[in-house]
Order: sequence, then structure tokens, then C-alpha cells
Amino acid sequence: MGLHHELTRDLLEIKAVQINPDNYFTWTSGIKSPIYCDNRLTMSHPAVRRKITDAFVKIIKEMDEKPEVIAGCATAGIPHAAWLAERLDLPMVYVRSKPKGHGKGNQIEGEFEKGAKILVIEDLISTGGSSIEAAKAVQNQGGEVLGVLAIFTYGLQKSVQEFSAAKIPFQTITGFDLLVDALVEDGKITKEEKNELLLWRNKV
Repeated sequence: MGLHHELTRDLLEIKAVQINPDNYFTWTSGIKSPIYCDNRLTMSHPAVRRKITDAFVKIIKEMDEKPEVIAGCATAGIPHAAWLAERLDLPMVYVRSKPKGHGKGNQIEGEFEKGAKILVIEDLISTGGSSIEAAKAVQNQGGEVLGVLAIFTYGLQKSVQEFSAAKIPFQTITGFDLLVDALVEDGKITKEEKNELLLWRNKV
């Protein structure tokens, strides 16, 4: 079993991903969903967070261009960016959702040279909006964004369209499709329930 499948089951086991088709969750965006992913829980599980770092490293090894700086999206992307930067012995910065309201008014904390190749780390991609805004903040400060890496994606068509429009590549370790497959394999949901979940996702 590969890291992608292992981590899918790890997220289920630590309840970072929860499915409730009878009582929908409400995301920050206002979308009503039968699935909720809280990757912040991975911080409390050393074995899981090490696997996440391993998976990010594996993805980076397959990239044509290698990052010179790792950027974490505030807030949940920051710890994973830190662990990855430490593993790769690279500088790290983090990106706020908006410029700080006091002091120097920084949106990006830390520093990098203009033209530096930067990889943005996020915990979760839903519509893609916050990740793209973070990447654009890096670009506005002179960084060359190689792409966005995240732990999980809901696989919404809107996110694919948004990243494509922004011309920013993205990749995730696992996501909705692997999740529902694992749930069927483990007997947690039926194939019919899987199809209903996929239908919901494809309509959002």
C-alpha cells in the first residue's frame, strides 16, 4: 500500500476526515457538505505528520524544478511547511490571509530573494481560493511560485478551474476519491452511498 492510501486511512482513523451524509457540515465558504476535513488534528499524531512530510518529499523529488524556499499558508499549512523545510534544509516563510494590521503590515513573514523558486504548502484545498491568494502574495513579492502542495482535496471542479485560471499548478497527497474508495473497501459505506457522495461532489 502506497503513502497516498496509507494517509487516507490515517486521516479517517484520527478522525481528521469525517463523513455524515445525514447531517451536513457547513464549510467556511458556506457550502453544505457531507464531508469535513480538519487536518489540524495531524499535528497531534507524530507518525501521521511524518508520513505527510515523506509524501511531500516524494512529490518534490518528481518535480522538474526544485524549491529554494518553502511557504506555509496560515494557519494550518504552517506546521507542515516547517517540518518539510526542516527535512529539506530549506528556508521557510509563511503567508497570512491578509496583511498584518499593525507593525510593518507584513503579509509574508520571513524573507526570500526576488526570483526565488517557492513551493506553497497548504493543508486542504476546497475551492482553492485561499491557496491561490497565498501564492499570489508570494508572486507579488517577487517569488516564483512552482505550485501548491496540500494534504487533501475535495476535488471540486471549481478548484481545478481556479488554479487553471491563475496558472498555478497544484497537487495533493490524497483526496475525496481515494477516501470514498477506502470507505467502501472497509465496509463503512455501500457502493450506492459512494455514488451519492460523488454525485454531491460533482454538483458543487
